[in-house]
Amino acid sequence: MSTRARASSAHISPSAHFTGYVWYRHNLSDPAFVTGFGRFAHTVLRPLTALARRGFGLDLEHLLLQRHRFIDERLHAAIEQQGVTQIVEIACGLSPRGRRFVQAHSHIRYIEADLPDMAERKRQLLGRTGWLGEHQQVCAVDILATDGELALSNLFARLDKTQPVAVITEGLVNYFELSAIEGFWTRLAEQLSLFPSGRYLTDLYPDLQDHPRYRQMRWGVDLVGRLTRGSYPLHYRDEVAIEAGFKGCGFAAVQVFDPAAQQGDKSGLLRMVEATA
Repeated sequence: MSTRARASSAHISPSAHFTGYVWYRHNLSDPAFVTGFGRFAHTVLRPLTALARRGFGLDLEHLLLQRHRFIDERLHAAIEQQGVTQIVEIACGLSPRGRRFVQAHSHIRYIEADLPDMAERKRQLLGRTGWLGEHQQVCAVDILATDGELALSNLFARLDKTQPVAVITEGLVNYFELSAIEGFWTRLAEQLSLFPSGRYLTDLYPDLQDHPRYRQMRWGVDLVGRLTRGSYPLHYRDEVAIEAGFKGCGFAAVQVFDPAAQQGDKSGLLRMVEATA
């Protein structure tokens, strides 16, 4: 893996602390996942998020919770209805999902993966709490690595190829230019094709230029970019383009969901994708 690849991935982790605290505030996480930096960042950013909510109708915490709960719902269904027994959460950060799902489904194997520094932090956290073990594990990975110990192929080599698998990424996709993330999706589809059933769940923000709240979204995108010391590009113009993009990366079937529309709100900015290989 090149130095450039590592550097391009490294700016993501600060947002994991903020998001981790949001999950805790809304009873989706355990105190063990809360960091001082996450609590501090939430306090500092509260005036900005309040301004965005009142002035632009952009509720950041609502979007974070919306995507998190949607992934939970689809993942429970995959376990209970499609027989998924292995779950890989890439860019896991301080996500509490692994702990919750292992408690709810004692037969599954849940692997959390992230860049080496964050993976080590998560491994130590789970080790201190006694949660690390046969059913909940942590591995290092870099989605931009095409070979070597941090490549996807090395991560998936740890799994049982005879059992169905589900892969999750949450809050990851829009930190990368489309060409980079499509490279990751292509490698992911290749790995998932080695299993009897492989599905991928993710969120993304498309470039909905005709959306009545597009201006508000651009404001939010610029804010996220500044906070994470990087860019936050939007991908695809609509649901048709999203489906075509994923199929172009090797996925056989793609479903695109608008969580807001499912709740009667036609002004949603977030899209959720479930793709199978």
